[in-house]
Amino acid sequence: MSTSAERKPPLLTTVKHILALAAPYFRSEDRWKARGMLLAVVLLNLGTVYVTVLINDWSRVFFDALQNKDQAVFWTQLLRFTYLAMAGILVAVFKFYLTQLLQVRWRAWMTRNYLDRWLANRTFYRLELSRYAAQPASRGPDAQQTETPDNPDQRIQEDMQLFTDYTVTLSMGILNSVVTLVTFIGILWTLSGPLSSTLMGQAVSIPGYMVWVAVLYCAAGTAITHFIGRPLIGLNFRQQRFEADFRHHLIRVRENSEAIALDRGEKVEHTQLDTRFSSVLRNYLMLIRQQKNLVAFTASFAQLSVVFPFFLAAPRFFSGAIQFGELMQISRTFSTVQDALSWFVENYDRVAVWRATADRLTSFDAAMSAQAEPHAALDRRDAAALETQGLDIALPDGTALLGNTALSVKPGESILLQGPSGSGKSTLFRSFAGIWPFARGQVSVPGNAMFIPQRPYVPDGKLRDALAYPDPASSYTDAQLVQALEDAMLPQLAHRLDDSDVWSQKLSGGEQQRLAIARVMLKKPAWVFADEATSALDAPTEEKLYRKLADGVRAAGGAMVSIAHRASVGAFHDKHWTLVPQAEGAGARYRLEAA
Repeated sequence: MSTSAERKPPLLTTVKHILALAAPYFRSEDRWKARGMLLAVVLLNLGTVYVTVLINDWSRVFFDALQNKDQAVFWTQLLRFTYLAMAGILVAVFKFYLTQLLQVRWRAWMTRNYLDRWLANRTFYRLELSRYAAQPASRGPDAQQTETPDNPDQRIQEDMQLFTDYTVTLSMGILNSVVTLVTFIGILWTLSGPLSSTLMGQAVSIPGYMVWVAVLYCAAGTAITHFIGRPLIGLNFRQQRFEADFRHHLIRVRENSEAIALDRGEKVEHTQLDTRFSSVLRNYLMLIRQQKNLVAFTASFAQLSVVFPFFLAAPRFFSGAIQFGELMQISRTFSTVQDALSWFVENYDRVAVWRATADRLTSFDAAMSAQAEPHAALDRRDAAALETQGLDIALPDGTALLGNTALSVKPGESILLQGPSGSGKSTLFRSFAGIWPFARGQVSVPGNAMFIPQRPYVPDGKLRDALAYPDPASSYTDAQLVQALEDAMLPQLAHRLDDSDVWSQKLSGGEQQRLAIARVMLKKPAWVFADEATSALDAPTEEKLYRKLADGVRAAGGAMVSIAHRASVGAFHDKHWTLVPQAEGAGARYRLEAA
């Protein structure tokens, strides 16, 4: 069953989507280079058409010389063809180079622009949360434009490459075909002459009859091609999604290899991967079958086009009305006009991919624009202490967790937050950090605060970069980095600062948590918010590290707020907050009690 994102918009809407996606680059700070390269590519395409016109005229003279056995003209025309061929090669080479350069520069600009938007204001985080957000029952006909897009990584990496490639090559192909058609249709009109016949006793003459035959022939071919190939648009859209889903799950298996191995989850993951690959394969087989039908028709159409002009012009040649050179010129001209008119027939499968890609990027663009807008009225301010007023926190599906919550933590205090699993402890911390989009009210948080999640992010690369993240490692001396590792009880890593590795795979869960604490030791914030930051550590190590954290914030004149289930952590906090379940109908699932 197809989702609304897979429903194909009308062709005119797709054209508007393509123009909307293309226009920003040609209005950007790189616009003059972009417009200059585009103009050069257009002129080179026109140059290609002009060379084709010259070669078309050359063929008439050359083949007439063969028929007349005129050796002098034959050699002259061979020399002329050398010049024409060289001109054609030069135009083709520069057209290829500038076309590729335009595509690369355009892709680079689009990729950076989308990366900026995706990463700005935590849009990437909001997009992932919106997958679980409540969907209003009444949505307009354009709802597919604001739905959460699947696999944003694939849209940024692959779809943009396809979009810029196809937009340049296919639009230039359309331009080439239009200019070729306008140029050669007059030549074909002149060469074909009138078709005289008798109909019901009346003499009938059809001027330029080959033009009309070419138009009718290609119109029929285009209609049949569209009828056969129309399903390719939806199939290509789904193929891109299924491929991305399969690749995404492969990456997840690699990133969580140890946990899967410990759980002996290979069979489950194999089933999951096989299910996703089956979707890839099933859709691809449908795509192949549809392409087979399209190729069968287009190949037949192309083969018939080879002999069709000779069939039309042969009677005039055998009657002596035209010479062999004119016959060849008519054949070449008819084929050129037919190729121009048949552009849609020959490129239908690429147009289908282009259209599907444009639709995917359009939905991604709309989703990022929607997420860039505030989802709730959370007013987060910098202050000397932590304080909340009228804080309401909800889940992405709209369920209220906390309502009208007022909190206050002053410098020198330490708070332990506890409550049942799923009660919203981590969500409250996300609201303190200002990243939770489903919160309302006012939150004042000191600017010199650090948040330690239960599962810290450890980037690949050099260890010094992972330790200093997100600051540049150059901001700290080697002595500071080594001291932070030793303070976090990771002395065994002190000599590996310049080692590059996949640290999220090489370090244990406890080592990763200690590395996150080492960041705190390195940066020395006054306020620390720790969310189960020592859950993977043994009790003695946890005690030592919490003591260092508590001493650090006390020395800096700040405070510490922790989430922890272990009672031993409470010894380092002088106040306790507890999330207590409320009865149904109370307006929120939990309330916060301070002790």
